[in-house]
Amino acid sequence: MADGYTELAELIRALAHPTRLRILDILAQRGECCVCHLTAVLEQRQPYVSQQLMVLREKGLVSDRKDGVMVYYRLADARTAALLALSRELLRRSGQRSEFLDVPESPVEGCPCPACTPRSP
Repeated sequence: MADGYTELAELIRALAHPTRLRILDILAQRGECCVCHLTAVLEQRQPYVSQQLMVLREKGLVSDRKDGVMVYYRLADARTAALLALSRELLRRSGQRSEFLDVPESPVEGCPCPACTPRSP
């Protein structure tokens, strides 16, 4: 039998990374994003973003779907967005003045996906 506190600590450890929190925040705001969207918004290299997504996927925080060569990610459970909102509120109530990522609308500059790249006439 697994120790519930150990499993909970592992889940919290997956959440305890600024880039992974940013990814979750983007997905909470946008619903679903391709890897290239996340890479462009985060201004990080694709292998790094994919590595962070792998951790989130392994912990069941995000799920993915493939459409051709494109891979799209979304929150696996909508309650993750509520957890992020509650965490922000706790931070604010403790007197912290923190800024969070402003997620741009599509098209995302620098993203080569079909949704962001205009098609030739």
